[in-house]
Amino acid sequence: MTIVATDPVSLARGLIRCPSVTPHEGGALTFLENVLEGAGFTCHRMTFSEPGTPDVENLYARFGTARPNLCFAGHTDVVPAGDEGAWTVPPFAGEIRDGVLYGRGAVDMKGAVASFIAAALRHLHEKDNKIHGSLSLLITGDEEGPSINGTAKLLKWLGERDELIDACLVGEPSCRNTVGDEIKVGRRGSLNGELIVKGKQGHSAYPHAADNPIPKLARIIDRLASLKLDDGTEHFEPSHVAVTVISVPNTATNVIPGQARALFNVRYNDAHTRDAIKQQITQCCEVAAAELDAQISLSFSGTGDVFLTQPGPLVDSMAAAVRDTTGHTAKLSTGGGTSDARFIKDYCPVIEFGLVNTTIHQVDEHVPVEDLDTLTRIYQRFIADYFAKT
Repeated sequence: MTIVATDPVSLARGLIRCPSVTPHEGGALTFLENVLEGAGFTCHRMTFSEPGTPDVENLYARFGTARPNLCFAGHTDVVPAGDEGAWTVPPFAGEIRDGVLYGRGAVDMKGAVASFIAAALRHLHEKDNKIHGSLSLLITGDEEGPSINGTAKLLKWLGERDELIDACLVGEPSCRNTVGDEIKVGRRGSLNGELIVKGKQGHSAYPHAADNPIPKLARIIDRLASLKLDDGTEHFEPSHVAVTVISVPNTATNVIPGQARALFNVRYNDAHTRDAIKQQITQCCEVAAAELDAQISLSFSGTGDVFLTQPGPLVDSMAAAVRDTTGHTAKLSTGGGTSDARFIKDYCPVIEFGLVNTTIHQVDEHVPVEDLDTLTRIYQRFIADYFAKT
């Protein structure tokens, strides 16, 4: 297959044919590096490591040296295909049927990576490679994995080089029904918690000689699940606690276990700070434990604080590009899960805009070829508008 660097479909098919299942590069970054270097970008490939996690390859590419530096952030790693026999077409074949491109990563997010590169090269061609600023791409192979050896370390590497990003577009699939219906301008914070209730193991026939932690855990997590944190804010939906795992190290029905454990996740809005949420959850658990005479341990983990990107050149340029290209007035949204924007927001304003997210991570993940063309035209208009506004 001949790759045309300004054709998003050709680029997307080339990327899909690289089996880059996290944490394997699968040839995807090499493919991008060849395309971008051929277009005049300076490329840096680097592998980051962390004990207990797989090594991950990453790519940073930049055209120009002046500011502002408009960056596209994305990932070429994908989730596993699952049962490949259940797919209509092989998941890494990049086949087109009836105007629809199938393949793992077509939407999340090789399609957006391809569309941005095509848009960037079209813009550079229009400007005869002379732009008042820089275009860059920050591409990781770790977004679908632990997210330890990817974007966060790439940003740190840039900081150590005193290389600044002035604004960033993350190409996550942000739209619900049609390309252009939503732009992500923020995300709720995400906090994971582990609650352990300690008891005393014993025979179920002699409950007075044991201390069963299961009923106590159930009562505490019921308090957590029904805890009202707020009513929502101007830009965010209400915060909530979701209990996701309950486990007991016991398989025998005649044994009272020595402990019971629950995992939960908190999604919180800008009415809270991360520390304030921790304090509120801790207080809820401790009050319930005291009433139940329960011994508990509570710990928190996870990354991603709440953030909101206010209107300005970045948001305004994307909203205008969507409107002028599609006629849609995009909703400025903060819903959904987390993304690598949670790392980028500490460095510069960041938004998320990509394809329709209906089939992400599913069997037969797919994108209409027309959507790739639409997204490319939006990105191209966005690049031009952003540099015009700055």
